[in-house]
Amino acid sequence: MSDIYESAANSLGLFSSPCLTKVELRLTCKGISDRDALSKPDPCIVLNMQSHGQWMEVDRTEVIRSCVNPTYSKVFTLDFYFEEVQRLRFELYDINSSHNGLKEAIFLGSVECTLGQIISQRKLSKALLRPGGTVGKAIITITAEELTGNDDYIELSFSARKLDDKDFFSKSDPFLEIHRLNDDATLQLVYRTETVMNNLNPVWKTFKVSLNSLCSGDHERKLQVAIDFTASNGDPRNSCSLHYIHPYQPNEYLKALVAVGEICQDYDSDKMFPAFGFGARIPPDYKVSHDFAVNFNEENPECAGIQGVVEAYQACLPKLQLYGPTNIAPIIQKVAKSASQEVHTKEAMQYFILLILTDGVITDMADTREAIVQASHLPMSIIIVGVGNADFSDMQMLDGDDGILRSPKGEPVLRDIVQFVPFRNFKHASPAALAKSVLAEVPNQVVDYYNSKGIKPKVPSQYQSSRPFGP
Repeated sequence: MSDIYESAANSLGLFSSPCLTKVELRLTCKGISDRDALSKPDPCIVLNMQSHGQWMEVDRTEVIRSCVNPTYSKVFTLDFYFEEVQRLRFELYDINSSHNGLKEAIFLGSVECTLGQIISQRKLSKALLRPGGTVGKAIITITAEELTGNDDYIELSFSARKLDDKDFFSKSDPFLEIHRLNDDATLQLVYRTETVMNNLNPVWKTFKVSLNSLCSGDHERKLQVAIDFTASNGDPRNSCSLHYIHPYQPNEYLKALVAVGEICQDYDSDKMFPAFGFGARIPPDYKVSHDFAVNFNEENPECAGIQGVVEAYQACLPKLQLYGPTNIAPIIQKVAKSASQEVHTKEAMQYFILLILTDGVITDMADTREAIVQASHLPMSIIIVGVGNADFSDMQMLDGDDGILRSPKGEPVLRDIVQFVPFRNFKHASPAALAKSVLAEVPNQVVDYYNSKGIKPKVPSQYQSSRPFGP
């Protein structure tokens, strides 16, 4: 099952699109092994980003001499695209003392992750994978901070007089570090000056510090997933079916699920996704259900990661009788019930994203319009991916891009929360292009909702105390 998941996931790539925001990454490392009994390493971290399947160096930190627990002053500034998987690899090297390049450096290991994972957790710590794939004792910690767009900076000059002499045979070699106090009372390195050798009255070079280093914010989103199992999709045993079970290749539903899910899952702290189906007869009595758990566990419909959703989908498909009608109002109401509980918290804790995969022939349009209008008051967005070649005119109306969606009684939506995209428009493009299209509006929808409620993002320390992030 994982082979099909990987087949769909591997087709994701990088696309150029408007940058959502810029982020700063700061690095620390702990537990680097000594070279030998008499010498410590001179560590440097090289940042690589994957583009079209190739790793390209983006930047590298300074070299810190004779240190097993380095904190780097170098800050990596990256463009962040919410709609794309931006894969990063941090490579740790022990640099030769007489040469700062990598030619004679010793490769100590690496850490791989996505930029989305770092941003969603704000501080990501991972064990170093040594050459050969074994897990080392060293831990690399990456801290992310979103830039506000404020380009202001301050210019600073420092000097010192009559410093203590800490060296036995010569004068001290002083340098200056500036730290900021975080909301959780921890200190974070902002800048480190050059070292002035053999001098008790140093004058350091003038330097600039961006005011963006003093700003931060955070949010968390929760994905839900719903899959259309109505008979209009065709018999899964037939190669023409949208649910066709192929032993090696993903069907249309899997391609759409993986393309969008791979992006969203980085913003869910526990990576557990409730997955539901609708429009099928389900065991044991084979009655028609419009909101059944894909894993057949109504008490706990959550699946571990997008791969868990894929595996639950493949396991349940042979046990179902595809039927109908295609009613999606019940699944919208189910998610809205969970989202309504967040309204009473008065905090920016969870934002719900309902991903609906369907062949497009909706039979409860009036109820669906009513459900969407009511959901527009809640912290949730709805993404609909139309699979197949059906008439999607009803879906276009739900999107509301051509006019304001109204309930059958005439009540308008409070805000636009629906985004619809036909999968056939992306059939010959990378699934990453689909993800980019359907997710582009989500960040603004999140901000619009919380702004309308007068709710500000929680600071990182409050998030860490209220709900722990996984590694």
